[in-house]
Amino acid sequence: MNLAQATVLLWVLGSLQAFEIVEKENIFQRTPCPAFLMFDNAAYLADMSFELPCHCKPEEVSAVVWYYQKHLGSGHTKVLTDFDGRVLTEAAQVRVGSDMLVRFSIHMFSLLVFRAQPEDSGLYFCGTRKGDYFYAYDVDIQSSERMVATFEDQGQEPFADEYHGSLRVFTTFWEWTPCDRCGVRGEQWRIGLCYLQSPDLSPRYRKTLPDVVSCGSRAVPRQLRAKARDHVPELLLRSCLVPCEKKKKIQEGVMALFSYVAKVGSRPWLPPVPIQFHQQRLGHGLIISCPGARPEHAVAWDKDHQYLYRTQYLKGVNGSMRVFIDHGNHLHIRFTQLEDRGIYYCWRQGVRIAGLRLGVTSRGRYPVSFSNPEIRAALVLTLIGYLLITAVFITIHLCRCCCYLFRCYPNFSP
Repeated sequence: MNLAQATVLLWVLGSLQAFEIVEKENIFQRTPCPAFLMFDNAAYLADMSFELPCHCKPEEVSAVVWYYQKHLGSGHTKVLTDFDGRVLTEAAQVRVGSDMLVRFSIHMFSLLVFRAQPEDSGLYFCGTRKGDYFYAYDVDIQSSERMVATFEDQGQEPFADEYHGSLRVFTTFWEWTPCDRCGVRGEQWRIGLCYLQSPDLSPRYRKTLPDVVSCGSRAVPRQLRAKARDHVPELLLRSCLVPCEKKKKIQEGVMALFSYVAKVGSRPWLPPVPIQFHQQRLGHGLIISCPGARPEHAVAWDKDHQYLYRTQYLKGVNGSMRVFIDHGNHLHIRFTQLEDRGIYYCWRQGVRIAGLRLGVTSRGRYPVSFSNPEIRAALVLTLIGYLLITAVFITIHLCRCCCYLFRCYPNFSP
């Protein structure tokens, strides 16, 4: 390619990019901002990541600032902005429990919040540095701590709708996930969030259906929200079986190279997926995450040739489980034992993508950290036991003192 052709190609690419920017601006020109600020209701499950588009803005505004308030009109407002040169946050770098100020990004005027928590529920405003608001959202993040699992294969049914006068509390289910495994029996599920219907909702909040919002919406009066407090999110599961897609055959030249490198008469072992190695201390806990998976994805776990189905290993099925899968698709191993050694495979959206070879050792030293939940639990139990022993000790001595006083100083009053 000569210089003239390269110049023409760069000019065409620049024209296409300029056309894309102009088209984006035309979208904002065709979408006028409302004269009276309304709030769009949106509900998500804890640990999910979500995006809030700024659907309208004036033409002269080239950068937006997002604001967060826990309640409408509250004095404390968080300013979410990237105009100081922050690097865009990536979901893989976000840790559970981090403050929202390090779990967000702004991309093309849209706000992205990673691994949202129930504390992130509230009102989000799209505006300018001066505090002019264009668009707003009412976000409800529902906790998964008390989520109830319903197994369709066992004849179980979801919760029935609740009625409290004119108030109706019900569950709205998302679409079924794809089958989490292929070629063998798998599972698929759908997440159900709490919603309610009432004529007593605030008219300032925009609803997708008449008088219907999520249970944690700011449009719900406090007395109605208390009645819907016991209606928790649901997880509906069922079995499935789908065939695997045909994989591309490895080229003969590659196989010949492997045979040449290997010993004569033997073929090298090729792992089906990339495998990492991890050494774990005996008796310590371990949490394994599936690469690139989110709570709404179809994720499955296998140990060697054993399938870890949610009907047996889902969190809450059995209170004494040492190995379980939580609602965020993480595999938990409490108090690692020697029989936990092996390869743990991870499936995502029906495709096996990664593996972890786990080794267990009884040697080595681990630094003590108060961020470890097991260490914190042990310290709390030790402190409670110490306080109980102290209370019993003081009670016994008080009783002995009382008995001594009554014996030494009898009551001579008639």
